[in-house]
Amino acid sequence: MKIGELAKRSGLSAYTIRYYERIGLLPYADRDQSSQRDYDASILIWIEFLGRLRTIGMPIRDMLRYAALRERGVGTEMERREILEQHRDRVRIHAAELQACLLVLDTKIAGYAGQEQRMKDYDTPPPERRGKPVGTRSARTRGH
Repeated sequence: MKIGELAKRSGLSAYTIRYYERIGLLPYADRDQSSQRDYDASILIWIEFLGRLRTIGMPIRDMLRYAALRERGVGTEMERREILEQHRDRVRIHAAELQACLLVLDTKIAGYAGQEQRMKDYDTPPPERRGKPVGTRSARTRGH
């Protein structure tokens, strides 16, 4: 398939596909008789995997390392597995942090649901005071 079709089917722009190819995330495509890139449909599976790695926040340097090992083929499985396991640990920690944040949001939202009076009492600014603040002394002398 040509780069335009690959872009359409993968959701990546043609520019991104060429960039990924240039830096080594995608293998160089075969060329047809007119020197246009001609991709095998199987590249879509690899692009989808790269997209997942990007979504979970894997740094590009780790993606490049993984891609280089993949390109070397058999015998690199353990190294590739280690990369994925290390990143999985980071993703689990991040997922737990996000879960804790979600709990805070849910609790806050539940506090607002059906609590109109509470919102009125606690979430509106206090009315402006006209007198002296509580606890301040007048400028009078003590002997008075």
